[in-house]
Amino acid sequence: MPTPRLSDRARRMPASPIRRLAPYAVAARAAGKTVHSLNIGQPDIPTPKEVLDRLRTYPGANVPYGPSQGLPEFLEALRTYYGRLGLALAPEELFVTTGGSEAILFVVAALCDPGDQILVFEPFYANYAGFSSLVGVEAVGITTRAEDGYHLPARAVIEKAIGPRTRAILVCSPNNPTGTVYTDEEMELLADLCATHDLWLCSDEAYREFTYDGLTHHSALLLSGIRDRVVVVDSLSKRASLCGARIGNVVCRNPELMSAILKMGQARLCPPTLGQWAATAYVDVPSSYIEGVIAQYTRRRDVVWHALRETPGVTVHRPEGAFYVCARLPVDDAERFAIWLLSDFDLDGETVIFSPAEGFYVTPGLGRDEARIAYVLESARMARCMEIVTSALRVYPGRTVPAGT
Repeated sequence: MPTPRLSDRARRMPASPIRRLAPYAVAARAAGKTVHSLNIGQPDIPTPKEVLDRLRTYPGANVPYGPSQGLPEFLEALRTYYGRLGLALAPEELFVTTGGSEAILFVVAALCDPGDQILVFEPFYANYAGFSSLVGVEAVGITTRAEDGYHLPARAVIEKAIGPRTRAILVCSPNNPTGTVYTDEEMELLADLCATHDLWLCSDEAYREFTYDGLTHHSALLLSGIRDRVVVVDSLSKRASLCGARIGNVVCRNPELMSAILKMGQARLCPPTLGQWAATAYVDVPSSYIEGVIAQYTRRRDVVWHALRETPGVTVHRPEGAFYVCARLPVDDAERFAIWLLSDFDLDGETVIFSPAEGFYVTPGLGRDEARIAYVLESARMARCMEIVTSALRVYPGRTVPAGT
C-alpha cells in the first residue's frame, strides 16, 4: 500500500543552508578531522556572569508553565532594557517568544494571509523564507549588491516590487548575513514607503549592539509617522550568548497585532520559564560586557576581512555590524566547495564548515558562488580558519580562476 502523501507545505519548505551540511561535518569528525564551525551564529563568548548566576539560583521545586505573554519580571526587565534605548514601552507592547525564530513566525502569520507577500532584501536570513513558506506566504527578494556594501537599492527599485498582495517589508539591521548597518536615511525611506503603500515594517534587531567603526543602530521603533505599523522582532541569543535558552520577543505599539500574537502564544502555551528566569538578570550586566564583546568581534571581523580581500578571485565587503561576512568565491559552486572541504580536504587534520549563500536568496541563480562565514570563534582560531579556506581555494578542482593568480 502506498504511503499517504505529505502536504504541499512540507514539500515547499526549504532546507536550511545553515544546517543542512551538518551530516558532512559529523562524518568529517568521525574520520578524525577537527571541524571549525563557521556556519552557525553561535558565539563562543561566555554568557554574562550575572545571567548564569541567576540561572544557578533558580529556587523552584519544579519548572512550571508561565504566562503566555512572558514572566512579569522578565517583561519588566525588557521594559528597562528598551527604556535605556530611549523607548518607553507599556507591558502590553511586549511579548516573549521561544527565541527570535518564533517571533518571526508569529509576526509573519499575524500580518499575512496565505498567498500574501513580504518583501525581503537578499541576501537575507534564510529562515525568513522558511517561516513564510510554513504559513503559505511568499518572500519576494529585492537584490542588494556587494559592490554597494549590500545597502538598499533606489526607491524606484523597491516600489517596483510592491504588488497588490504585499503586506510588509522585513528588514534586518545590523544585517544577517551581510553585516550591513542601514543608515537612518535608508530606514526613513522604508518608513515612508510603508506609509505610502499601507504596509507594515518588520525590523529584525537581534544584532543591534554589534556595530563597528563608530556606526550606531537606531531602532525602527524610533521612526516617525508609522508608530502603529512598526513591529520589532528581537532576541537575547546573540547579545548575551544565550542561544540555547531560546528567549526572544516581539515589540509593537499596535494593540490589534499584539492581541493576535497573544492568541498564537496561548496556543503554544508559554516561552521557556528557565530561560526567562535567567535572562531577567541581563539588565544587571555592566556596559563593559557588551563593549568587550564588540571589541572582540571587531578584531575577528578584521582577521576575516583582511584574509579574504587578499585572496585572488574573492569579492568581499567589509562588514559594518553583526558577526557575519558574505564573500563571492572563485568556485563553480559554493555548496559543492563546502562539501569538498569536509569530505576531501584538510590542512594538517583541520577543516571548516560554512554556509553556502544560495539559500539566502530567493532569486534563482543568485548566491551560488557565495559563502556566509560567521566569525564566532576567537581571533587566533579565525586566522587558522582563513588559512584553511584560502589553502583549499588554491587546490579546489572547481576553482574558476587560474591557480597562479
